[in-house]
Amino acid sequence: MFESLSAKLDGVFGKLTNSGKLSEKDVDASLREVRLALLEADVDFKVARQFVKSVKERAGGEKIYASLTPGQSVIRIVRDELAEILGGETVELERVDKPPSVIMLVGLQGAGKTTLAAKLALSLRKEKHPVMMAACDLQRPAAVDQLKQLGKQIDLAVYSEEPSRSTPVKVAKAAVKKATDENIHYLILDTAGRLAIDDDLMGELEEIRDATSPVETLLVLDAMTGQDAVRSGGEFNDRIGITGIVLTKMDGDARGGAALSMRSATGVPIKYIGVGERPDQFEVYHPDRIASRILGMGDVESLIEKAETQFDTDQAVELEQRLRKNQFDLNDMLQQFQAIKKMGSMTDILGMIPGMSALRGKFNPKDIDERQMAHVEAIISSMTTAEREQPTIINGSRRKRIAEGSGTSPAQVNQLLNQFTQMQKMMKKISGPGGKRALMGMLNK
Repeated sequence: MFESLSAKLDGVFGKLTNSGKLSEKDVDASLREVRLALLEADVDFKVARQFVKSVKERAGGEKIYASLTPGQSVIRIVRDELAEILGGETVELERVDKPPSVIMLVGLQGAGKTTLAAKLALSLRKEKHPVMMAACDLQRPAAVDQLKQLGKQIDLAVYSEEPSRSTPVKVAKAAVKKATDENIHYLILDTAGRLAIDDDLMGELEEIRDATSPVETLLVLDAMTGQDAVRSGGEFNDRIGITGIVLTKMDGDARGGAALSMRSATGVPIKYIGVGERPDQFEVYHPDRIASRILGMGDVESLIEKAETQFDTDQAVELEQRLRKNQFDLNDMLQQFQAIKKMGSMTDILGMIPGMSALRGKFNPKDIDERQMAHVEAIISSMTTAEREQPTIINGSRRKRIAEGSGTSPAQVNQLLNQFTQMQKMMKKISGPGGKRALMGMLNK
């Protein structure tokens, strides 16, 4: 996400940091480029104009032109102001003292409300809260079945009724009663959408809102629709009174105009973002972290959080012991590879690593072929237990069999085995005496 905007801003600020001393004229010229980059990213022109004005005022007030590192000072100001227009502080989900805390999801058809309901439910359950979903969308064919299927996938209860014998308000009220009886902490209501905002849709949502008194009314918007999403946000807020926004499909939005304009244009905070199709590809929205990602400064905190959700502590301890005993094999390699893959696309993961923007001209994360990673997994999966534990026994005939089983070529199998050998040597150096010194030596090469 934000790839095109990040690339443009990286070019602008690269000139600043390489200039040494800066004049007000230099900063003005850079800010004009920044404003153009924001407009090209589909940011509302009023937001872009105010952003540039705020940066310029702070740059003058802090006397950055006389500082030792004026370029870095400008970038710091830009980061702070960028975080501000993105929302400033992280706004957490509200909850009531006496369960259930009702969360009503609203939005237009196609924004991804039903899928989002499952993602939010899974996220809340990871925080050790009992969660239930309710299928209040009786308008769209198969919406109830879709939510029930998603509930099965993540092993979460879904309250539903036969669409032809009920109404959305009846479903919502009955779900609240059931959640109350079962002491469910969070009840998520999946409501109907329309292709466009109309009185029937708003009237139905108002009825559900009045009948259930939700602690949160979250508007689900497709980030890829840009300023249309911003306009929808304003209209829903005027009629329903939303408490937060969830932007879906952020992984497919290279520009990011909706996220950058939303808080300033609607006054409503973004609380979550969807960054993929899987139920676990869902993040709390942190404006300061997003600002750092856009400016190529990385996002180590989010990277650590992603890793913590995918890497099992007991497995990590066991792996460390195996490394110390020089027992690292292809089973371990596959296990670590699968854990990394669950963290998201390599483009997103590498974008969270500080300093990646400095390699933009030499290395593009998009150059990583995700299909090659799938080939690695297929190759290892096509091996026997003995071959994974002792790769040295893999001869020509075994290579041919593994290649046929994985849909690859013997050359690709050879390449993987060579990579594993190098990885095994590196692991041995790191885990042995003076491992820390060896690691630092590798990083400094």
